[in-house]
Amino acid sequence: MKHLISLLLLGVMTLAVTSCGSSPLDKAIKRVLVQQDTTQAQFDSICSIIQQNPDRYKQYLDQQGQVNVTELQALIDRIGADLRPPIRWDIAPYGQQELSLTIYFERSGSMVPYDNAGDRGQLKKAVNDIINHFPGRKVNINIVNDNIYPYQGSVDQFIQDRNIYASTAGVGNSAFTDFQQIFGAILKAQDATNVSVVVTDLIYSPADATDVSIDKILNEENSLATSIFRQYKGKSVLVHQLMGDYNGKYYPYTNRPVEFRGMRPFYLLVIADTPVMDRMAAQKDYSQLMHPAEARNSYRFNQSEASVDYCVLPDWKDNAGRFRVDHKDATRLTKCEGDKTTGVLCLTIAARLDGLQKDEAFLADARNYKLQSTSGFELSVTPVTPDMITGNNKMYLEGKTHLITLKGKFAGPRDQVSISLPNEMPAWIAQSTSRDDTNTAANGFSTTTLGLKEFLDGIASAFGTGGNYTTITVKLEN
Repeated sequence: MKHLISLLLLGVMTLAVTSCGSSPLDKAIKRVLVQQDTTQAQFDSICSIIQQNPDRYKQYLDQQGQVNVTELQALIDRIGADLRPPIRWDIAPYGQQELSLTIYFERSGSMVPYDNAGDRGQLKKAVNDIINHFPGRKVNINIVNDNIYPYQGSVDQFIQDRNIYASTAGVGNSAFTDFQQIFGAILKAQDATNVSVVVTDLIYSPADATDVSIDKILNEENSLATSIFRQYKGKSVLVHQLMGDYNGKYYPYTNRPVEFRGMRPFYLLVIADTPVMDRMAAQKDYSQLMHPAEARNSYRFNQSEASVDYCVLPDWKDNAGRFRVDHKDATRLTKCEGDKTTGVLCLTIAARLDGLQKDEAFLADARNYKLQSTSGFELSVTPVTPDMITGNNKMYLEGKTHLITLKGKFAGPRDQVSISLPNEMPAWIAQSTSRDDTNTAANGFSTTTLGLKEFLDGIASAFGTGGNYTTITVKLEN
Protein backbone atom coordinates (compact mmCIF):
# COMPACT_ATOMS: atom_id res chain seq x y z
CA MET A 1 0.00 0.00 0.00
CA LYS A 2 2.79 2.41 0.92
CA HIS A 3 4.49 1.53 -2.34
CA LEU A 4 1.30 2.37 -4.27
CA ILE A 5 0.94 5.71 -2.47
CA SER A 6 4.55 6.56 -3.26
CA LEU A 7 3.97 5.79 -6.93
CA LEU A 8 0.86 7.98 -6.96
CA LEU A 9 2.73 10.86 -5.32
CA LEU A 10 5.56 10.45 -7.82
CA GLY A 11 3.01 10.59 -10.64
CA VAL A 12 1.49 13.80 -9.25
CA MET A 13 4.95 15.39 -8.96
CA THR A 14 5.83 14.35 -12.49
CA LEU A 15 2.56 15.82 -13.78
CA ALA A 16 3.24 19.09 -11.96
CA VAL A 17 6.69 19.40 -13.48
CA THR A 18 5.39 18.49 -16.95
CA SER A 19 2.42 20.84 -16.84
CA CYS A 20 4.53 23.82 -15.86
CA GLY A 21 6.23 23.64 -19.25
CA SER A 22 3.26 25.43 -20.85
CA SER A 23 3.93 28.60 -18.84
CA PRO A 24 5.99 31.38 -20.51
CA LEU A 25 7.81 31.81 -17.19
CA ASP A 26 8.76 28.14 -16.97
CA LYS A 27 9.83 28.06 -20.61
CA ALA A 28 12.04 31.11 -20.11
CA ILE A 29 13.69 29.59 -17.02
CA LYS A 30 14.28 26.27 -18.76
CA ARG A 31 15.79 28.03 -21.78
CA VAL A 32 18.19 30.01 -19.56
CA LEU A 33 19.25 26.87 -17.70
CA VAL A 34 19.72 24.74 -20.83
CA GLN A 35 21.71 27.49 -22.56
CA GLN A 36 23.58 28.20 -19.31
CA ASP A 37 22.98 31.92 -19.92
CA THR A 38 22.57 32.72 -16.23
CA THR A 39 23.31 36.44 -16.46
CA GLN A 40 21.84 39.57 -14.87
CA ALA A 41 20.11 40.35 -18.17
CA GLN A 42 18.35 36.98 -18.20
CA PHE A 43 17.36 37.32 -14.54
CA ASP A 44 15.84 40.75 -15.32
CA SER A 45 14.02 39.25 -18.30
CA ILE A 46 12.48 36.53 -16.11
CA CYS A 47 11.43 39.14 -13.54
CA SER A 48 9.78 41.13 -16.35
CA ILE A 49 7.63 38.12 -17.30
CA ILE A 50 6.44 37.85 -13.70
CA GLN A 51 5.68 41.55 -13.32
CA GLN A 52 3.93 41.78 -16.68
CA ASN A 53 1.58 39.01 -15.56
CA PRO A 54 0.92 39.72 -11.84
CA ASP A 55 -2.36 37.82 -11.74
CA ARG A 56 -0.90 34.64 -13.17
CA TYR A 57 2.35 34.79 -11.19
CA LYS A 58 1.17 36.46 -7.98
CA GLN A 59 2.83 33.74 -5.89
CA TYR A 60 6.19 35.15 -7.05
CA LEU A 61 5.42 38.75 -6.05
CA ASP A 62 5.53 40.37 -2.62
CA GLN A 63 2.99 42.89 -1.30
CA GLN A 64 4.88 45.76 -2.92
CA GLY A 65 4.75 44.12 -6.35
CA GLN A 66 8.44 43.22 -6.30
CA VAL A 67 9.70 39.78 -7.29
CA ASN A 68 9.89 37.39 -4.32
CA VAL A 69 13.37 36.00 -4.89
CA THR A 70 12.81 33.13 -2.44
CA GLU A 71 9.73 31.84 -4.28
CA LEU A 72 11.36 32.35 -7.67
CA GLN A 73 14.43 30.44 -6.49
CA ALA A 74 12.19 27.53 -5.47
CA LEU A 75 10.64 27.43 -8.95
CA ILE A 76 14.05 27.56 -10.63
CA ASP A 77 15.26 24.74 -8.38
CA ARG A 78 12.27 22.56 -9.35
CA ILE A 79 12.78 23.12 -13.06
CA GLY A 80 16.55 22.68 -12.79
CA ALA A 81 16.19 19.44 -10.87
CA ASP A 82 14.07 17.99 -13.67
CA LEU A 83 16.82 18.50 -16.27
CA ARG A 84 19.40 15.86 -17.13
CA PRO A 85 21.91 16.53 -15.75
CA PRO A 86 20.27 18.71 -13.06
CA ILE A 87 21.28 22.38 -13.13
CA ARG A 88 21.43 24.75 -10.17
CA TRP A 89 21.21 28.55 -10.57
CA ASP A 90 21.64 30.69 -7.48
CA ILE A 91 19.80 33.98 -8.14
CA ALA A 92 20.59 35.56 -4.75
CA PRO A 93 23.22 37.95 -6.21
CA TYR A 94 20.76 39.29 -8.81
CA GLY A 95 18.55 41.42 -6.57
CA GLN A 96 17.24 44.55 -8.20
CA GLN A 97 19.20 47.64 -7.22
CA GLU A 98 17.63 51.05 -6.74
CA LEU A 99 17.71 53.14 -9.91
CA SER A 100 18.89 56.74 -10.15
CA LEU A 101 17.49 59.42 -12.46
CA THR A 102 19.52 62.06 -14.28
CA ILE A 103 17.72 64.90 -16.06
CA TYR A 104 19.47 66.70 -18.93
CA PHE A 105 17.47 69.88 -19.49
CA GLU A 106 18.26 71.66 -22.76
CA ARG A 107 18.71 75.41 -22.54
CA SER A 108 19.04 76.62 -26.12
CA GLY A 109 17.52 79.67 -27.80
CA SER A 110 14.63 77.68 -29.26
CA MET A 111 13.82 76.02 -25.93
CA VAL A 112 13.37 79.18 -23.84
CA PRO A 113 9.92 80.08 -25.30
CA TYR A 114 8.45 76.82 -23.95
CA ASP A 115 8.37 78.23 -20.40
CA ASN A 116 6.65 81.62 -20.16
CA ALA A 117 4.82 82.90 -17.10
CA GLY A 118 1.56 83.43 -19.00
CA ASP A 119 1.48 80.05 -20.75
CA ARG A 120 0.46 76.62 -19.46
CA GLY A 121 4.00 75.30 -18.94
CA GLN A 122 3.48 71.79 -20.34
CA LEU A 123 7.22 71.19 -20.77
CA LYS A 124 8.13 72.00 -17.18
CA LYS A 125 5.17 70.00 -15.84
CA ALA A 126 6.19 66.94 -17.86
CA VAL A 127 9.68 67.05 -16.34
CA ASN A 128 8.37 67.72 -12.82
CA ASP A 129 5.98 64.75 -13.10
CA ILE A 130 8.82 62.40 -14.02
CA ILE A 131 10.89 63.60 -11.07
CA ASN A 132 7.99 63.46 -8.60
CA HIS A 133 6.93 59.95 -9.59
CA PHE A 134 10.38 58.40 -9.93
CA PRO A 135 10.76 55.76 -7.16
CA GLY A 136 13.19 56.80 -4.44
CA ARG A 137 13.69 60.36 -5.75
CA LYS A 138 17.41 59.69 -6.32
CA VAL A 139 17.64 62.52 -8.86
CA ASN A 140 20.37 64.64 -10.42
CA ILE A 141 19.71 67.59 -12.78
CA ASN A 142 21.93 69.10 -15.48
CA ILE A 143 21.57 71.97 -17.95
CA VAL A 144 22.78 71.27 -21.51
CA ASN A 145 23.57 73.24 -24.66
CA ASP A 146 27.17 73.47 -25.88
CA ASN A 147 28.11 71.18 -22.99
CA ILE A 148 26.69 69.64 -19.80
CA TYR A 149 26.49 71.85 -16.71
CA PRO A 150 25.29 70.79 -13.24
CA TYR A 151 22.13 72.58 -12.09
CA GLN A 152 23.10 74.73 -9.13
CA GLY A 153 19.89 74.45 -7.14
CA SER A 154 18.23 71.56 -5.34
CA VAL A 155 15.70 69.20 -6.89
CA ASP A 156 12.90 70.92 -4.95
CA GLN A 157 14.07 74.31 -6.19
CA PHE A 158 13.97 73.03 -9.77
CA ILE A 159 10.43 71.72 -9.33
CA GLN A 160 9.17 74.95 -7.76
CA ASP A 161 10.96 77.26 -10.20
CA ARG A 162 8.33 79.15 -12.24
CA ASN A 163 10.84 80.48 -14.77
CA ILE A 164 13.59 77.89 -15.13
CA TYR A 165 15.13 79.52 -18.18
CA ALA A 166 15.48 82.87 -16.42
CA SER A 167 17.04 81.12 -13.41
CA THR A 168 19.61 79.40 -15.63
CA ALA A 169 20.43 82.39 -17.82
CA GLY A 170 24.13 82.50 -18.59
CA VAL A 171 24.65 78.76 -18.19
CA GLY A 172 26.63 77.58 -21.21
CA ASN A 173 26.26 78.88 -24.74
CA SER A 174 22.57 78.79 -25.71
CA ALA A 175 23.35 79.67 -29.35
CA PHE A 176 23.69 75.98 -30.26
CA THR A 177 23.29 72.45 -28.88
CA ASP A 178 26.22 70.09 -29.30
CA PHE A 179 24.51 66.71 -29.83
CA GLN A 180 27.80 64.86 -30.13
CA GLN A 181 29.16 66.24 -26.88
CA ILE A 182 25.92 65.81 -24.92
CA PHE A 183 24.79 62.35 -26.03
CA GLY A 184 28.35 61.03 -26.08
CA ALA A 185 28.92 62.17 -22.50
CA ILE A 186 25.57 60.83 -21.29
CA LEU A 187 26.13 57.36 -22.74
CA LYS A 188 29.73 57.20 -21.52
CA ALA A 189 28.86 58.24 -17.96
CA GLN A 190 25.76 56.09 -17.54
CA ASP A 191 26.07 53.00 -15.34
CA ALA A 192 23.82 49.94 -15.15
CA THR A 193 21.50 51.47 -12.53
CA ASN A 194 21.01 54.91 -14.07
CA VAL A 195 18.13 56.26 -16.15
CA SER A 196 18.84 59.40 -18.18
CA VAL A 197 16.15 61.70 -19.57
CA VAL A 198 17.04 64.34 -22.15
CA VAL A 199 14.49 67.17 -22.35
CA THR A 200 14.89 68.70 -25.81
CA ASP A 201 13.25 69.97 -28.99
CA LEU A 202 15.57 67.54 -30.87
CA ILE A 203 16.56 70.19 -33.39
CA TYR A 204 20.12 69.72 -34.57
CA SER A 205 21.78 73.14 -34.46
CA PRO A 206 25.54 73.00 -35.15
CA ALA A 207 27.70 75.94 -34.09
CA ASP A 208 28.16 77.35 -37.59
CA ALA A 209 25.57 76.44 -40.21
CA THR A 210 25.57 79.72 -42.14
CA ASP A 211 25.09 79.11 -45.89
CA VAL A 212 25.18 75.32 -45.34
CA SER A 213 22.50 73.46 -47.35
CA ILE A 214 19.71 71.71 -45.46
CA ASP A 215 20.63 68.40 -47.12
CA LYS A 216 24.15 68.63 -45.76
CA ILE A 217 22.90 69.48 -42.26
CA LEU A 218 20.42 66.60 -42.18
CA ASN A 219 22.91 64.08 -43.57
CA GLU A 220 25.40 65.19 -40.95
CA GLU A 221 22.76 64.78 -38.23
CA ASN A 222 21.92 61.26 -39.38
CA SER A 223 25.56 60.15 -39.48
CA LEU A 224 26.26 61.76 -36.12
CA ALA A 225 23.43 59.85 -34.39
CA THR A 226 24.63 56.55 -35.82
CA SER A 227 28.22 57.27 -34.81
CA ILE A 228 27.26 58.11 -31.22
CA PHE A 229 24.82 55.28 -30.46
CA ARG A 230 26.49 52.39 -32.31
CA GLN A 231 29.09 52.19 -29.54
CA TYR A 232 26.36 51.38 -27.00
CA LYS A 233 24.30 48.52 -28.42
CA GLY A 234 23.33 47.43 -24.90
CA LYS A 235 21.27 50.59 -24.44
CA SER A 236 17.63 51.28 -25.23
CA VAL A 237 16.21 54.68 -26.13
CA LEU A 238 12.55 55.54 -25.55
CA VAL A 239 11.36 58.67 -27.40
CA HIS A 240 8.24 60.50 -26.19
CA GLN A 241 6.78 63.32 -28.28
CA LEU A 242 4.74 65.91 -26.35
CA MET A 243 3.25 69.29 -27.22
CA GLY A 244 3.68 72.57 -25.38
CA ASP A 245 2.86 76.27 -25.61
CA TYR A 246 5.58 78.26 -27.39
CA ASN A 247 5.87 82.04 -27.18
CA GLY A 248 9.01 83.79 -28.40
CA LYS A 249 11.84 83.66 -30.89
CA TYR A 250 12.25 80.54 -32.98
CA TYR A 251 15.63 79.85 -34.61
CA PRO A 252 15.35 78.02 -37.97
CA TYR A 253 18.33 76.31 -39.60
CA THR A 254 19.25 79.60 -41.34
CA ASN A 255 19.73 81.06 -37.81
CA ARG A 256 17.53 84.08 -38.61
CA PRO A 257 15.12 84.24 -35.64
CA VAL A 258 11.38 84.69 -36.16
CA GLU A 259 8.59 85.26 -33.64
CA PHE A 260 6.13 82.41 -33.11
CA ARG A 261 3.24 81.87 -30.74
CA GLY A 262 1.39 78.58 -30.73
CA MET A 263 1.98 74.91 -30.01
CA ARG A 264 5.25 73.15 -30.75
CA PRO A 265 6.48 69.57 -30.17
CA PHE A 266 9.16 68.75 -27.64
CA TYR A 267 10.69 65.41 -26.67
CA LEU A 268 11.70 63.32 -23.68
CA LEU A 269 14.45 60.83 -24.57
CA VAL A 270 14.71 58.11 -21.93
CA ILE A 271 18.06 56.27 -22.11
CA ALA A 272 18.97 53.19 -20.06
CA ASP A 273 20.52 49.74 -20.31
CA THR A 274 18.07 47.46 -22.13
CA PRO A 275 17.39 45.22 -19.06
CA VAL A 276 16.68 48.35 -17.00
CA MET A 277 14.24 49.59 -19.66
CA ASP A 278 12.55 46.15 -19.65
CA ARG A 279 12.33 46.25 -15.86
CA MET A 280 10.74 49.72 -15.85
CA ALA A 281 8.27 48.70 -18.55
CA ALA A 282 7.10 45.83 -16.33
CA GLN A 283 6.72 47.85 -13.11
CA LYS A 284 3.83 50.23 -12.46
CA ASP A 285 6.08 52.46 -10.34
CA TYR A 286 7.70 53.72 -13.55
CA SER A 287 4.50 54.29 -15.53
CA GLN A 288 4.89 58.09 -15.57
CA LEU A 289 8.32 57.71 -17.14
CA MET A 290 7.40 54.93 -19.56
CA HIS A 291 3.89 56.15 -20.45
CA PRO A 292 3.50 59.90 -19.80
CA ALA A 293 -0.17 60.80 -19.91
CA GLU A 294 0.63 63.86 -22.02
CA ALA A 295 2.68 61.97 -24.63
CA ARG A 296 1.33 62.34 -28.14
CA ASN A 297 3.53 59.58 -29.60
CA SER A 298 6.21 57.19 -28.34
CA TYR A 299 8.68 54.71 -29.76
CA ARG A 300 11.37 52.56 -28.20
CA PHE A 301 14.60 51.68 -29.96
CA ASN A 302 16.39 48.39 -29.24
CA GLN A 303 13.36 46.60 -27.83
CA SER A 304 13.81 42.83 -27.83
CA GLU A 305 11.06 40.34 -28.59
CA ALA A 306 8.95 39.50 -25.54
CA SER A 307 6.89 36.47 -24.54
CA VAL A 308 3.25 37.25 -23.80
CA ASP A 309 0.66 35.27 -21.91
CA TYR A 310 -2.09 33.98 -24.21
CA CYS A 311 -4.60 31.17 -24.59
CA VAL A 312 -7.30 30.00 -27.01
CA LEU A 313 -10.85 30.45 -25.72
CA PRO A 314 -12.52 27.02 -25.99
CA ASP A 315 -15.95 28.62 -25.84
CA TRP A 316 -16.63 32.14 -27.13
CA LYS A 317 -19.53 33.91 -28.83
CA ASP A 318 -17.56 34.49 -32.05
CA ASN A 319 -16.28 30.92 -32.36
CA ALA A 320 -17.47 28.94 -35.38
CA GLY A 321 -16.81 25.34 -36.37
CA ARG A 322 -15.19 22.90 -33.98
CA PHE A 323 -11.81 22.39 -32.32
CA ARG A 324 -10.38 20.90 -29.15
CA VAL A 325 -7.62 22.49 -27.03
CA ASP A 326 -4.92 19.94 -26.23
CA HIS A 327 -4.76 19.52 -22.45
CA LYS A 328 -0.96 19.15 -22.53
CA ASP A 329 -0.25 22.00 -24.94
CA ALA A 330 -2.69 24.93 -24.83
CA THR A 331 -1.36 26.25 -28.16
CA ARG A 332 -2.29 23.04 -30.03
CA LEU A 333 -5.80 22.57 -31.36
CA THR A 334 -6.95 19.15 -32.55
CA LYS A 335 -10.09 17.90 -34.35
CA CYS A 336 -10.35 21.26 -36.14
CA GLU A 337 -13.31 21.43 -38.47
CA GLY A 338 -15.17 24.28 -40.20
CA ASP A 339 -18.84 25.01 -39.66
CA LYS A 340 -20.97 22.40 -41.42
CA THR A 341 -22.99 25.05 -43.29
CA THR A 342 -20.40 27.72 -44.12
CA GLY A 343 -17.14 25.79 -43.81
CA VAL A 344 -15.78 28.66 -41.68
CA LEU A 345 -13.53 28.04 -38.67
CA CYS A 346 -13.37 30.96 -36.25
CA LEU A 347 -11.35 30.93 -33.05
CA THR A 348 -10.41 33.61 -30.53
CA ILE A 349 -7.13 34.06 -28.66
CA ALA A 350 -7.01 36.01 -25.39
CA ALA A 351 -3.63 37.72 -24.95
CA ARG A 352 -1.98 40.06 -22.47
CA LEU A 353 -0.24 42.74 -24.54
CA ASP A 354 0.14 45.59 -22.06
CA GLY A 355 3.79 44.75 -21.44
CA LEU A 356 4.77 45.61 -25.04
CA GLN A 357 4.96 49.38 -24.39
CA LYS A 358 2.51 50.23 -27.16
CA ASP A 359 -0.55 52.46 -26.92
CA GLU A 360 -4.08 51.17 -27.38
CA ALA A 361 -4.42 52.63 -30.87
CA PHE A 362 -1.43 50.57 -32.01
CA LEU A 363 -2.44 47.33 -30.31
CA ALA A 364 -6.08 47.45 -31.47
CA ASP A 365 -5.17 48.08 -35.14
CA ALA A 366 -5.16 44.75 -37.01
CA ARG A 367 -3.01 46.33 -39.75
CA ASN A 368 -0.05 46.33 -37.35
CA TYR A 369 -0.10 42.53 -37.08
CA LYS A 370 1.52 40.10 -39.51
CA LEU A 371 -0.31 36.80 -39.99
CA GLN A 372 1.28 33.69 -41.47
CA SER A 373 -1.03 30.77 -42.25
CA THR A 374 -1.57 28.32 -45.10
CA SER A 375 -5.33 28.53 -44.50
CA GLY A 376 -5.64 32.22 -45.34
CA PHE A 377 -7.18 33.32 -42.04
CA GLU A 378 -8.27 36.91 -41.52
CA LEU A 379 -7.42 38.66 -38.25
CA SER A 380 -9.26 41.16 -36.06
CA VAL A 381 -8.35 42.63 -32.67
CA THR A 382 -10.67 43.76 -29.85
CA PRO A 383 -9.74 45.14 -26.41
CA VAL A 384 -10.95 43.10 -23.43
CA THR A 385 -13.50 45.03 -21.37
CA PRO A 386 -14.71 44.18 -17.84
CA ASP A 387 -18.21 43.27 -19.06
CA MET A 388 -16.75 40.44 -21.15
CA ILE A 389 -15.52 38.55 -18.07
CA THR A 390 -17.96 36.08 -16.58
CA GLY A 391 -17.70 33.18 -14.17
CA ASN A 392 -17.43 30.75 -17.08
CA ASN A 393 -14.52 32.47 -18.86
CA LYS A 394 -12.75 34.19 -15.96
CA MET A 395 -9.89 31.70 -15.94
CA TYR A 396 -9.15 32.56 -19.58
CA LEU A 397 -9.87 36.31 -19.74
CA GLU A 398 -8.74 37.60 -16.35
CA GLY A 399 -5.52 39.56 -16.79
CA LYS A 400 -5.77 39.55 -20.60
CA THR A 401 -5.98 42.81 -22.52
CA HIS A 402 -6.95 41.87 -26.10
CA LEU A 403 -8.89 39.31 -28.10
CA ILE A 404 -7.33 38.26 -31.41
CA THR A 405 -9.86 36.54 -33.64
CA LEU A 406 -8.93 34.30 -36.58
CA LYS A 407 -11.54 33.56 -39.21
CA GLY A 408 -11.21 31.49 -42.37
CA LYS A 409 -11.51 28.06 -43.92
CA PHE A 410 -9.05 25.62 -42.41
CA ALA A 411 -7.33 23.79 -45.29
CA GLY A 412 -5.96 20.94 -43.14
CA PRO A 413 -4.60 18.52 -42.32
CA ARG A 414 -2.26 20.80 -40.39
CA ASP A 415 -1.53 24.50 -40.13
CA GLN A 416 0.70 26.59 -37.88
CA VAL A 417 -0.70 30.07 -37.46
CA SER A 418 1.88 32.69 -36.53
CA ILE A 419 0.72 36.14 -35.39
CA SER A 420 3.46 38.72 -34.91
CA LEU A 421 3.77 42.42 -34.18
CA PRO A 422 6.68 43.61 -36.36
CA ASN A 423 9.06 46.12 -34.83
CA GLU A 424 9.06 48.87 -37.45
CA MET A 425 9.60 52.62 -37.33
CA PRO A 426 6.14 54.13 -36.72
CA ALA A 427 4.51 56.45 -39.25
CA TRP A 428 4.35 59.35 -36.78
CA ILE A 429 8.10 59.93 -37.05
CA ALA A 430 7.97 60.75 -40.77
CA GLN A 431 4.75 62.70 -40.28
CA SER A 432 6.38 64.79 -37.55
CA THR A 433 9.47 65.63 -39.62
CA SER A 434 10.23 68.85 -41.47
CA ARG A 435 13.03 69.64 -43.94
CA ASP A 436 12.43 73.40 -43.86
CA ASP A 437 11.51 75.33 -40.71
CA THR A 438 11.95 78.87 -42.03
CA ASN A 439 8.22 79.62 -42.53
CA THR A 440 6.29 79.60 -39.25
CA ALA A 441 3.02 80.12 -41.16
CA ALA A 442 3.46 76.93 -43.19
CA ASN A 443 1.05 74.03 -42.74
CA GLY A 444 2.49 71.61 -40.22
CA PHE A 445 5.01 73.98 -38.65
CA SER A 446 3.35 73.65 -35.25
CA THR A 447 3.45 69.83 -35.35
CA THR A 448 6.81 69.08 -36.98
CA THR A 449 10.46 69.10 -36.00
CA LEU A 450 13.32 69.85 -38.36
CA GLY A 451 15.34 66.69 -39.09
CA LEU A 452 13.52 64.46 -36.59
CA LYS A 453 13.45 61.46 -38.93
CA GLU A 454 17.12 61.83 -39.85
CA PHE A 455 18.21 61.82 -36.21
CA LEU A 456 15.98 58.88 -35.20
CA ASP A 457 16.92 56.97 -38.36
CA GLY A 458 20.52 57.36 -37.22
CA ILE A 459 19.70 55.74 -33.86
CA ALA A 460 17.86 52.93 -35.66
CA SER A 461 20.89 52.34 -37.88
CA ALA A 462 23.11 52.14 -34.79
CA PHE A 463 20.95 49.56 -33.01
CA GLY A 464 19.63 47.70 -36.03
CA THR A 465 15.97 47.37 -36.95
CA GLY A 466 13.55 44.59 -37.69
CA GLY A 467 12.34 41.63 -35.65
CA ASN A 468 9.08 41.46 -33.73
CA TYR A 469 7.75 42.81 -30.46
CA THR A 470 6.13 39.44 -29.88
CA THR A 471 4.91 36.33 -31.72
CA ILE A 472 1.88 34.18 -30.93
CA THR A 473 1.74 30.68 -32.43
CA VAL A 474 -1.20 28.27 -32.60
CA LYS A 475 -1.02 24.81 -34.18
CA LEU A 476 -4.12 23.37 -35.92
CA GLU A 477 -4.81 19.72 -36.79
CA ASN A 478 -7.78 17.82 -38.25
